[in-house]
Amino acid sequence: EIAGFTDKRGTRWKFGWLPLGGYVKFAGDMNPASQPDPAWLSLPAAERAQTFQAKPVWQRAIVVAAGPVTNFVVAILILAAFVVVFGENRTPPLVAGIAPSSTAASAGLREGDRITAIDGRGMESFGDLRDYVVLRPDETISLTVDRKGEIITLPARVGVRTEMDRFGNEYRLGQLGVASAPPVQVQVGVLAAIPAGIRMTGNVIQMQIDGLGQIITGRRSVTELGGPLRIAQASGERLALGLTEFVFLIALVSINLGFINLLPVPVLDGGHLLFYAVEAVRRKPVGPEVMEWAFRGGMVAILALMLLV
Repeated sequence: EIAGFTDKRGTRWKFGWLPLGGYVKFAGDMNPASQPDPAWLSLPAAERAQTFQAKPVWQRAIVVAAGPVTNFVVAILILAAFVVVFGENRTPPLVAGIAPSSTAASAGLREGDRITAIDGRGMESFGDLRDYVVLRPDETISLTVDRKGEIITLPARVGVRTEMDRFGNEYRLGQLGVASAPPVQVQVGVLAAIPAGIRMTGNVIQMQIDGLGQIITGRRSVTELGGPLRIAQASGERLALGLTEFVFLIALVSINLGFINLLPVPVLDGGHLLFYAVEAVRRKPVGPEVMEWAFRGGMVAILALMLLV
């Protein structure tokens, strides 16, 4: 601790020498496995009953989930605010034009076709279509198309285009080669913006799951993973592009943090929630030896991932 203060509730707020992130440590919560220490056992019964360890499993689960949930709430509010200011894009997934010699042309798409699904995933808007294809360069996909009331399935090999931004970052992106109908931008009120923000957050989470799956299966380069340095670099670049781009990045990082923290890996919040679920089913906590070895394994896995990144 470099400096700190204790508030009227007895909570100690402090700043440490190693600014590696914020954390909360409850009384009696002395190790990563949330196992109480002897000092907790020696507390008077009345004080011990008020501590985190003494609470029912469902209350402990709510406390642990509060961090990731807050990450998602922040992102939803930011994205909802964007919807209020700029409107919501509801351009339908209609094929208004086809580029010559493109994937769409090779697959047999025609102008007027409505792409209702790709690989079984429903496409509600042209944005859904674009987001799905961009993540899958040089992959084979299955298009479900509504052609004047007739539902047909067309296999397609996604094309590849390489883009470089003004900062020299190069991106390998998927391309179908279709043009959208005229954009449909709908003004949305504050109340309707929250569901829109939730949908946008869900879409980002889905893209993260897809991207992570591609990295694990080797379809996407592991070099696309990034840590604090990559975040700092991206933050500077986004801020140079304007305040709106920077705030949007904040929403993306917030969603990323919430998603990662909910993974069922011991040490992370998701690992705690996993053990609480097991405790709720078994009606008793997981044995301390199992918890200790699980959290050691989780710590090794996280450190190995950090080293790789």
